[in-house]
Amino acid sequence: MTVKKKLGLTPRILIGMALGVLVGALFKFLLAGEAERTLSLFGAELGLRAFFVDGIFHAGGQIFVASLKMLVVPLVFVSLVCGTSSLSDGSTLGRLGGKSVGLYILTTAVAIAIAIFFALLVSPGTGVQMTADAQFSVQHAPSITQVFINMFPSNPVEAMAKGEMLQIIVFSVLFGLAVALTGEAGSRVRALFNDLNEVVMKLVSFMMALAPYGVFFLMAKLFTTLDLKDLESLGWYFSTVLFVLFFHGFIVYGLFISILGRLNPLMFFRKMKDAALFGFSMSSSNATIPVNLETTTKKLGVSNNIASFTIPLGATINMDGTAIMQGVATVFIAQVFQVDLTTTDYLMVILTATLASIGTAGVPGVGLIMLAMVLQQVGLPVEGIALIIGVDRLLDMTRTAVNVTGDAMVSCLVAKSENQFDAECFNNPDAGRNV
Repeated sequence: MTVKKKLGLTPRILIGMALGVLVGALFKFLLAGEAERTLSLFGAELGLRAFFVDGIFHAGGQIFVASLKMLVVPLVFVSLVCGTSSLSDGSTLGRLGGKSVGLYILTTAVAIAIAIFFALLVSPGTGVQMTADAQFSVQHAPSITQVFINMFPSNPVEAMAKGEMLQIIVFSVLFGLAVALTGEAGSRVRALFNDLNEVVMKLVSFMMALAPYGVFFLMAKLFTTLDLKDLESLGWYFSTVLFVLFFHGFIVYGLFISILGRLNPLMFFRKMKDAALFGFSMSSSNATIPVNLETTTKKLGVSNNIASFTIPLGATINMDGTAIMQGVATVFIAQVFQVDLTTTDYLMVILTATLASIGTAGVPGVGLIMLAMVLQQVGLPVEGIALIIGVDRLLDMTRTAVNVTGDAMVSCLVAKSENQFDAECFNNPDAGRNV
């Protein structure tokens, strides 16, 4: 009697991604001519682009992304209330927040410093003859004072409706603390939220079963519309950013895990492959929260009390991947426009980008806002951003995978320091295999 072995999430997502790339490339070839190709279906003439690219591929991908984002707010709210309500006192939460934010800021500073180092070593903009034929404008980031004011929601329901993650985190933490301090009534509410958490996680598992199909639609749409000519003119820039992202994701995070956490980095990366690959497909840290939270708690052995706080916080303020892009882009734009930056300028880039990772948290287009701030700080033309937009979509996918991995890495370190880490689960290769 033979038993069919079910494929895991990683190979299924890889198959969906590969098929999406092939189908997208095929449609790009078919639609290369000026005339719109048509398909005869039930006697009606349908345009290939309108029916497949702008219809099936676009709708399938966007429905899947919307379904994941639908889970983010209830998952973050319910899991944070569960985690916070189980804490014994407020000082524990303060210590937890301090460690988490400190580690996120540290890794961001390291990321942009490494990016600048390798960019200066490679010089991706030297000899590049490009002109910014389009003006690029980006909204201004709020001041630090306004950021702190905006963290506190005047209307929690409105914050949840708009997906304002920092406001949701603050309200959830305050609500969880109130539950912890309310005695018998709080115990009943805590039990209710624990049950709700189980239900929400079951919804997450439903979405994961559809992940390969969603990834297929997203990749098919992307590679149908992607202009690969930009890769030729921006080859050195693209390659440099990609190399630094991999270097930071594997070497730097590996050192953090092994030295600070005294954990096996190979086991960490092995268990993170599903969440990282999912983040790569989604290009959204927020959309990856459900997967990353489940991976961190069930595969890596992090207590839900810790992960329910560090994962949503990291998805909001952890900008390692974006910081790497900023470091390389700053050097690239300076070289293209033949502007010599001093050591002081580069130190200012590191400081500005690191602080901006929190100052622009939750703002739409956060990566470009941060880059505009950095360029303005050292006197470079903001119009230079228009030069790199063509390849930013592919790099954004890799940046998200790095950010997601960083969120899980910090969660492991914080949990280990708080004695809320299951080392046996972490070291067990089969733990959470069905996640």
